[in-house]
Amino acid sequence: MIKYKLSCKDCSVNFDSWFSSSKEFEKVKRLKLLNCIKCGSKSILKSLMAPNIVKTHKKENLIENNKKLRIKNKIIEYQKFIKNNFQYVGDNFSYEARSIHYGKKEKRSIYGNASLKDVNELKEEGIETDIVPWVKDFDN
Repeated sequence: MIKYKLSCKDCSVNFDSWFSSSKEFEKVKRLKLLNCIKCGSKSILKSLMAPNIVKTHKKENLIENNKKLRIKNKIIEYQKFIKNNFQYVGDNFSYEARSIHYGKKEKRSIYGNASLKDVNELKEEGIETDIVPWVKDFDN
């Protein structure tokens, strides 16, 4: 999307308008579909707009990025611990947790996938479980 600063030749009013592309602006103007918001005139001029550039190297952004990186690294550390000390049961987490809780399977530490609804149901049954944030790609 492109935002253009427009002005009316007849009444000199300035206004902004959005277009999907510069070609779209030209098409709308050529078809005489573009008119002044004040007087309705079709004599509209387009002027250049300065792009809105956001500084990304502000001190606050660097501090925030460092916090996020520290949190991400802590999550990765937890993930490594979980992978080394728990058995992955995939999408069967709820079934396996219930089987262990009710004594149908031997007691062991597991991790896997479960919906928020499933986790809440497990907790209502008295089955201890927690949701751990997971970083899928260690390289990002």
